[in-house]
Amino acid sequence: MSGKLYVVGTPIGNLGDFSPRAIETLKKVDFLAVEDTRVTVKLLNHFDIKKEMLAYYEHNKASRGNLILERMLKGETCAIVSDAGMPAISDPGEDLVRLCHQNGIPVESVPGPSAITTALSISGMASGRFCFEGFLTTQKNGRRTHLEELKNEKRTMVFYEAPHKLLATLNDMLSVFGERDIAIVRELTKLHETVFHTNFTGAIEHYTENAPRGEFVLIISGAKEQEKVYTLEEAVLIAKKLVSEGQSTSFAAKESANITGLKKGDIYKSLLD
Repeated sequence: MSGKLYVVGTPIGNLGDFSPRAIETLKKVDFLAVEDTRVTVKLLNHFDIKKEMLAYYEHNKASRGNLILERMLKGETCAIVSDAGMPAISDPGEDLVRLCHQNGIPVESVPGPSAITTALSISGMASGRFCFEGFLTTQKNGRRTHLEELKNEKRTMVFYEAPHKLLATLNDMLSVFGERDIAIVRELTKLHETVFHTNFTGAIEHYTENAPRGEFVLIISGAKEQEKVYTLEEAVLIAKKLVSEGQSTSFAAKESANITGLKKGDIYKSLLD
């Protein structure tokens, strides 16, 4: 009989956000797959949980994932946790979850805090439609390529960023996107949680003078719809259609001017010509 994988969300700052169900789950499973044992042991000690931990992270996920799978195939239960937030979101836990699905291991969620939705909820930015882009690469060319692919994205964009890369990222964003509104959310659920509303230029000036500290979520407004630029020929076609529908030449020129933003006199003259 196979075991089960529990995907358990952990606090992103405030330990009071750890749910009773999450605590119960960590106590009952056979072992844990954790991003960093040094971080998770603090959480376990706080809630008086004694449990075997296996480190599972980006650089050992292939070999360690197979070991975890073997144990679950023999009937053991495992809970995967990241250092903060929901595992498998911009996180190697994604591979372990996929491995379980491929091998018939049940996967159950024990939801908890997520920096993406938490930051959006307090940002004041448009959240009806958004896309999550995670961390940008440290390689400058790769970072620019990623941003170039997004410059026409109309949805609100959410990025994670570390303090030592923040200024480079903001400068690249300004260069690729042009000036945009941004909400910079810092230290979520912690003592110094802040939401900084500004634009790229303001953010660059601020963090040039004040060294970035803490973990950041960047929420950036999407690209605005491009207003159509009409030619005189297009404006005249609009006016001609109105005339064909029975409107006077003067009225048609006026209506076309309202639609296209071109001068009524120029449209009227072209109609007569």
